[in-house]
Amino acid sequence: MSLVQLKTELRQELKLTPQLMQSMEVLQMTSQELLEYISRQAEENPLLDQADPPEAAYAELRRQAVWIDGGLGNRATFAHEESAPEAGAADRDLEGLPAFLRDQLHRLRLSKPLRALCEYLAELVDEDGYLAQEDLDGLADLKIPRELTEQALETLQGLDPPGVGARSLSECLLLQLSRRDQADPVAMDIAARFLPDLGRKRYAAIAQKLGVDAEAVRAAEKVIASLEPHPGRAFQSAEPAVYVRPDVFIAELDGEWKVILNDYYLPRVSVNDYYLRLLKSSEEKETRDYLRQKLQQAKWLLSSLERRGGALRRCAEAVLEAQRPFFTGETGALAPMTLSALAENLELHTSTVSRAIRGKYVQCRQGTYPMRYFFSRNVGGGVSRQAVKQCLLALLREEDPRRPRSDQDLCRLLAERGMPVARRTVTKYRLELGVGSSAARRK
Repeated sequence: MSLVQLKTELRQELKLTPQLMQSMEVLQMTSQELLEYISRQAEENPLLDQADPPEAAYAELRRQAVWIDGGLGNRATFAHEESAPEAGAADRDLEGLPAFLRDQLHRLRLSKPLRALCEYLAELVDEDGYLAQEDLDGLADLKIPRELTEQALETLQGLDPPGVGARSLSECLLLQLSRRDQADPVAMDIAARFLPDLGRKRYAAIAQKLGVDAEAVRAAEKVIASLEPHPGRAFQSAEPAVYVRPDVFIAELDGEWKVILNDYYLPRVSVNDYYLRLLKSSEEKETRDYLRQKLQQAKWLLSSLERRGGALRRCAEAVLEAQRPFFTGETGALAPMTLSALAENLELHTSTVSRAIRGKYVQCRQGTYPMRYFFSRNVGGGVSRQAVKQCLLALLREEDPRRPRSDQDLCRLLAERGMPVARRTVTKYRLELGVGSSAARRK
């Protein structure tokens, strides 16, 4: 019997072309990264010309909206100024948490798809070592098998530092407890189910539910207190304050609310006319091939910049439309809006919208905010999570310090204001706001 067989099969594959990879890379760049990227491309490609943006346009914008500050300071020119890196400064791309995770992954014997997905997740880990659930949900939209995603998450969570790749504080603590030689079952139960009660020091209630004595709960509290709630903290380098340059302005101009892309700091990129004429007139094949290649790269860059600006503008316009009462000053609360809903409204992929807003900032009359700030989940009744937190904070500020309100009282007052949430939700939001219990607030 022959071991060689011929068969025909039909299947779909997604292959990333160099143009698509460049477009995705440019899309998720911050303003400073984009400025440096354009500068590098102009140095490597003789067909790219840079020109200073017109100052008159920015001056006119500042005249109509005096609060606007594009992160340009008081400089008289908008020309890009090269700044040499500080001597001895650590390279975050080589010494940061993602690099540490990639180094561990390279030492493991993983299949190529699993390794690629693990490295992708390592890049999504934030500075504290956590993964956002929205980023994991986006993998399903990319048609990545759920089994592969779970395997990659399990692999990532098995790396050092313990607790990395967790999606919540509870999961982070559980990952660290499971690494110990003698895991404390009481501590694991408390970390999984009773962290809010532990924060309020309700030892008796926890002990009753777990069927243990209060001393066991106190011992478990000491174990949990010895854990690290921010696994990525050790990789956070002490750096000077970085001033944010907004990517988008939302302002009222001539009686109309508009979205203005902050490209006033970027050089105007164009194709050099001299080399275009040389490409047409040169008789040397090697010269023509070289110029043709550089011309194609220049066109790809210009196309990527145009796509980035278009995607960012569409996202910002959708944010303006959804949160118009906030920008006009009618309210300080946000309307419910999710990343997936915005992507569906714009007819874009969720991953495209996620890349477009990652690391981007919006400046409006109220201040400068990350674009992700305007995405807040619906907690019921058409009320966003941010709106509930804001109302809760107002209730806490106006309470009598001698008789602070309990979480049940706060729950009732929120319901009277059209925000029906559970008491445990009030407790969760209060802890996220960094506010103690009623007993801790009493003066």
